This record gives sequence, C-alpha cells and structure tokens, in this order.
Amino acid sequence: MKLWPFKRAEKRNTDPSWSALVNGGAASASGQFVDAKPAESIAAVFGCVQALSESTACLPLHVYQRQDNGERLRADDHPLARVLRQPNPHQSGLTFREEMTASMLLHGNAFARIETNRAGELMGLHPIHPRNVTINRLPSGRYAYDYTNDDGQVVRLLEGEILHLRDRAEPGSVVGKSRIAIARDTLGMGLSLREHGAATFRNGARLSGVLQTPHVLDDASATRIGESWRSQFGGPSNIGKTAVLENGLTYQQLAMSLEDAQWIAAQQFTTEEVCRIYRVPPTMVSDLRFGSYQNTAELGSQFVRYSLARWIAMWESEITRQLLGSIGRRRYLAEHSVEGLLRGNPEARADFYGKAIKDGWMTTEEVRRLENLPALPKAEQQPEVPDDEQAE
Repeated sequence: MKLWPFKRAEKRNTDPSWSALVNGGAASASGQFVDAKPAESIAAVFGCVQALSESTACLPLHVYQRQDNGERLRADDHPLARVLRQPNPHQSGLTFREEMTASMLLHGNAFARIETNRAGELMGLHPIHPRNVTINRLPSGRYAYDYTNDDGQVVRLLEGEILHLRDRAEPGSVVGKSRIAIARDTLGMGLSLREHGAATFRNGARLSGVLQTPHVLDDASATRIGESWRSQFGGPSNIGKTAVLENGLTYQQLAMSLEDAQWIAAQQFTTEEVCRIYRVPPTMVSDLRFGSYQNTAELGSQFVRYSLARWIAMWESEITRQLLGSIGRRRYLAEHSVEGLLRGNPEARADFYGKAIKDGWMTTEEVRRLENLPALPKAEQQPEVPDDEQAE
C-alpha cells in the first residue's frame, strides 16, 4: 500500500574534479594542513596573488562597438559597460575584478550571480564564495550551480545566471584546478619552515638539548632544574645569557642550529617555488637577489607578457562569452587598455606615445584623451609666408 507520495529526488552528477579539489584543504606530506587561508599567509603566495590580481584590476576595461567599416567606438552607455564600472552597490569595478581574480588564484574558480531586469538587460554582478558552490551536470548536458546563500538556503542557478571564471581545468571538466591544491606539498613545506623558525625564536633561538649529570636525580630535583633552566634561558629576552650549571651538570645540544639546517636558504627556495607556481618574476614579490638595474625593467615586461596576459585574455573572452548574448557578441566586445601599465613610468609612456604619433597609428588628440587631458583648441591655420616675402 502506498503510504505517502514520495517524490524521487533529482539525480545529481557532481563534477568529480570539484570534490577532489574543493574539499576544505588537506594535509600535506609535511603534515601541515593546507588550503587557501594558510597558504595565503605565506608572504610569497600573498605577494604573487596581489601582484596578479591588483595589476589586472587596475587596467582600464572598456566595452567597444564594432562598426561596419571595421573600426570600433567606445560604448560607455552600454549596460555591460555600466556594470563593469560598478558591478553592485557595494563594489567598484576595480575591487570586484581584484576579488574575482584572487579567488581564481587561490581556489581555481570565481563565481558571481548575474542580476538582470525583466527586459533581460544586465543589471549587476554579485560575488559568491567558491566554497559555497557545487557544480552539477544535468541530464541535458548543461551545468547547474547550487550555492548556499546567507540564509542557509540552497539556490540553483543555471548557465546564463552565473558568471564562472576559472583557472586551467581537466579535459571534460568545467571546474578550475586550484593551484593551492596542486602545490599542497610545496606550500606545506613552507608552512613547516615558518613554524620551525617561529618555535625556535619563541624558545630563545636555542634548539632542544639535554642537561646531563653523573648523579642520580629524584623527580623533584629534575623538575626544579628543568623549570629553572626554562625560566632563565627560554624566550627571546634571554638570548645570550651565560648559563651557570650546578652539581656537575653539562649541556649538550641535540639538534642542528639554524645555520646548519640552512633555514634561510630553505625559506628563499620556498619563495622561488611559489613564484614558479604563479609564473611571477621574483622581483615582483621583492626578491631582489637576482635583480639588477639592467634586468628589472625586462622582468617587468615579462610580467606583463607572460604573467598578466593569461588573466587579461581570460577576463575579456569570458565577459564576451557569458555576459553578452549571441547577437551582442557580434557587435560588442570588452577589452583592456594595457597602456595603463605605463602610468608609473613617465619616460616609457612618453616614448610609447611619441613613436605612436610618429608612426601614424595614434593622433595627439587620442593621446590626450588617454591621459585625461582636455582637447587642444582648434587654432586657425595661418598660411606660411615665403622667406622672400618676409624679406620685403
């Protein structure tokens, strides 16, 4: 007998790479628990993430309309342009893109709920933390995004209702691979080195050792001597004190010193490894051991060409693909103004503009517009007077 009309729950085919990567972190080979939060506490990781996210967000991002003659015009009044300038009431375009880029660098994915009006026009973008999102493949082959809102309710969004930006994914998957998860053992070693150094300095920069005596000590004497030793020589304030040992006691160090363990060299190696993970020149995170006045400028150019290029191109292509309809993609596109990277170098900026005007692919008015300068007044053209007439 049928007691209750139970409804069969919808079958979910969760992307397997999602559960493998977004699992709240895991223990590394060194025993350290590694996820985005402790990994970002490593100075090199924080520096690389900030260098990429800040530089990408600071670039001007404009919407252009393609013309029939092959040219294009700025479409600042387009709904997409307005949303890119201010995605939601709580964020500017810069803070939104910085947050989303950092999310990709730390979690492999970044999500934002797309807000539209009744006419289907884009009205806003609202970021969602990646850990609150689960991706499910529907029987139709499309993907659904289930996220938990602030009220604890699970809300389902379909493709077209969410902006999904991602790092590199496995073939056949839509989930970006977290660089933190991929490099978990490397980052775990960095966390272990930091913990080791902190514990060493907390104990007065003295590694563990033993106090030896030829005499037999009872429990009370051993406890008294141990407490006396820690109170006199433990902690940073007691560094350098001279130990006075009684009753034939001798001290023997058991572990290697920081110099023997090459702790500082290991810390520097961690910085290099993190820079490899994010493809950032070490000079961008203030590691100037191999930097010089001659190669710093070239390393900065490599940062733009090889480090930023991927994220700039990804933003442009995904904005066009996900935020513009099939008809809109034929007439509009989003593109960064990479010249914004020259703002901090007036000499390079002047040289760039000078060559552009000289070669004829930019005009003075276009340069002044990029520099936020007013247009030059249109002076009347005075006919040139020949030299022989001036002599008369």
